[in-house]
Amino acid sequence: MEKEIIEHGLGYNRRRFLSKLSLGLGSAALGSLLIPDLFAGGRSEPGDDFIAGLPMFAPKAKRVIYLFQNGAPSQLESFDYKPKLREMWGQELPASVRMGQKLTGMTSGQASFPLVGSYFDFAQYGESRAWVSSLFPYTSKIVDDICIIKSMHTEAINHDPALTFFQTGSQQGNRPSMGSWLSYGLGSENKNLPAFTVLLSRGSGNGQGVYSKLWSNGFLDSVHQGVQFSKGEDPVLYLNDPAGLSRDDRRKMLDKVSELNHMSYEEFGDPEISTKIQQYEMAYRMQTTVPEVTDLSKEPDDIIKLYGPDCLVPGTFAANCLLARKLSENGVRFVQLYHQGWDQHGQLPSQMTAQAKDTDQASAALVTDLKQRGLLDETLVIWGGEFGRTNYSQGKLEKDNYGRDHHPRCFSIWMAGGGVKPGLVYGDTDDFGYNIVKNPVHVHDFQATVLNQLGIDHEKLIYKHLGRRYRLTDVSGKVVRDILA
Repeated sequence: MEKEIIEHGLGYNRRRFLSKLSLGLGSAALGSLLIPDLFAGGRSEPGDDFIAGLPMFAPKAKRVIYLFQNGAPSQLESFDYKPKLREMWGQELPASVRMGQKLTGMTSGQASFPLVGSYFDFAQYGESRAWVSSLFPYTSKIVDDICIIKSMHTEAINHDPALTFFQTGSQQGNRPSMGSWLSYGLGSENKNLPAFTVLLSRGSGNGQGVYSKLWSNGFLDSVHQGVQFSKGEDPVLYLNDPAGLSRDDRRKMLDKVSELNHMSYEEFGDPEISTKIQQYEMAYRMQTTVPEVTDLSKEPDDIIKLYGPDCLVPGTFAANCLLARKLSENGVRFVQLYHQGWDQHGQLPSQMTAQAKDTDQASAALVTDLKQRGLLDETLVIWGGEFGRTNYSQGKLEKDNYGRDHHPRCFSIWMAGGGVKPGLVYGDTDDFGYNIVKNPVHVHDFQATVLNQLGIDHEKLIYKHLGRRYRLTDVSGKVVRDILA
């Protein structure tokens, strides 16, 4: 009671003090919009070495384009050549090779596990003499520009947790995605475009679901969430002004909405209100930038020929690869592509042929296009899925009709540009393509390496949430320095 009388006598109680304080915070939020780099040096929490908006050391790459092949393409039909599987066609997988590995429910009941060699031939290409399947004739031409990693491995054996693990560092979800971490850690190079964008396409094969949790900001501010670009006339929904509303009217409307949001911020102090203000302003700036960036009709004929005619069909993988190049060269920090249809439990030869036809030319074209523009050195391109495929057939085995189950113990991906050694084949598996025998690379190692190339120490990119310090690589991961130039 005495304390309240003293506060009243001073004419300045706690409620009024906090109210006045929030006015300053509201002004600071507005200042961050008018001067975007005003708080670029803000630390995530006292004592951290990490400074938001700045790399921790000189980066090799400025941005990432991730060509995620959703559903898990078979390494045995792409980059991991195993002639022994053809020699032992139909024979039982030796127990000494399998070593009691757990199986999915789709093959755990099988009476036998007949080995199956690739339906497709392999040959060596380039100075690196890398083995590449006949399914990927365009990729075979750029083997000296890419680094093929044959020794990736993960713990997840089903699609959703495996995909979520690659994208967020956790199998359970509700964590920030890799693109969100980079948006948080480095910010955007172009204030008129989001730092993190997402493009979806689907092939003719068996598709697995792709969910918005994969580009979620998790517990980070929602400004770091990935922005999905759709096919069609409106690549970003609800971005255009409604009919009859001029740009001046939209500007006045946003100014009024901003005033109301600032009043709400002063009342409640919720930082998400400031984020909402930033998102409205970003949307306004994107109205002029996005139509220009997403217009592929002005690309020259040689570029159309390079990517293939499908690049002019909105929503195709080829069109998304070309759009990814345009977004990247315009300063988008992380461009995430998902191409569905790689889940070949049956009819693998025909389905994988169609998938490769959809993706091979455009994937190689993207690397070539970036290289000839002088952008490959500063852009890290990644191609791969969430796990690999078994060396034995799922279900009935026929020479031209077989399938492969999930195999997390070893699989292949490739990377290009961004300070990664070109023309390198890293890691190896046994003669059965079942176990890693040289240079294993875990998912967290892969994530640590990607962050490293962007000038970030994965152990220091930290966000404290509910009393725990989180990072993309959780509590493990090491940079794979052998693959770095």
